[in-house]
Parts: sequence; C-alpha cells; structure tokens
Amino acid sequence: MTRDDMVLTPVGLRFHGRLYPCSIGRGGVTEHKREGDGATPKGAHRIVGMLYRPDRLACPVNWAVPIGPRDLWSDDPAAKDYNRMVRAPYPHSHEVLRRADPLYDLVILTSWNWPDAVAGRGSAIFIHQWRRPGYPTEGCIGLRRADLHAIAPMIRKHTRLIVT
Repeated sequence: MTRDDMVLTPVGLRFHGRLYPCSIGRGGVTEHKREGDGATPKGAHRIVGMLYRPDRLACPVNWAVPIGPRDLWSDDPAAKDYNRMVRAPYPHSHEVLRRADPLYDLVILTSWNWPDAVAGRGSAIFIHQWRRPGYPTEGCIGLRRADLHAIAPMIRKHTRLIVT
C-alpha cells in the first residue's frame, strides 16, 4: 500500500493520512460479488476515471469527463456493453448518470469488473456522494459531498481503492 491508496477500513475511508466517514453496500463487503447483491467487492481496484456534472460543478481534474444528458451506465449482464458507459436511447437495463439528485454529480470510477466485464459479476463500483450518513449504497463507496470534492484532486494515475 502507498500513501496514494484509498483504504476502506471498518471506521471509514483512509486516504492521504485522513479518515473520511463513508457508506458501503447494503450487502456488506464480499469476496464473491454478483450483479444486484448490493455488496462492495474485496480487492485492490484501480481508479480508472472520473465523471462530473458540468452544469453543477467545475471540472475537478483535467482528465475528468463531463456527464451529458444522455449518459447511462449499462448494468445488464446480457448486454454487450455490460459495465460500460452508454448513451440513451439504450434498450437494456441501465443506470442514469445525470440524476435529479446530487449523488452522481461527481463519480470516481474503479476498475471493478472492467474493462473486460464478466457477465453477472457486478457492474460499476463507483465512489460517489452518499445519501446521508449510514445509508447504504448498492455496492459503491459513498462519501460526504465536501469530502468527495476534497479527495478528487488528490487522485493520481496509480491510486487504488483497497477493500479488505
């Protein structure tokens, strides 16, 4: 582990010498992640991208990608685009990235089951804003808005999310 690794601990997310309160999946932490189980997968996951809402906040880092009105994330294991960003109209099961609430205003993408997704192994483990303290996610890591925005510019090419 390095200083640039984010480490999920039982009491929060440790990064750059600080501990940030966070939420995890409603299914807890698992070694056997499956689509829809609500669990956060164990492992060392690379940070592979960042998405943001340009109508709601400034670009957090020069490599972040803006979320457009038609941007979606495929979560259909039967689709050829499973666990990838896609555009509407899209006939398969998906998540809308440009949400009415602020949960996905800033999204840090991990390498979980990506880029070569295994059908049914689970899609999109994001680091995003939480709904409220203690409220579980569908498997992602949820943080306070201010903490998420503070962390984003500190992420480097080699940063990983480590879940034990």
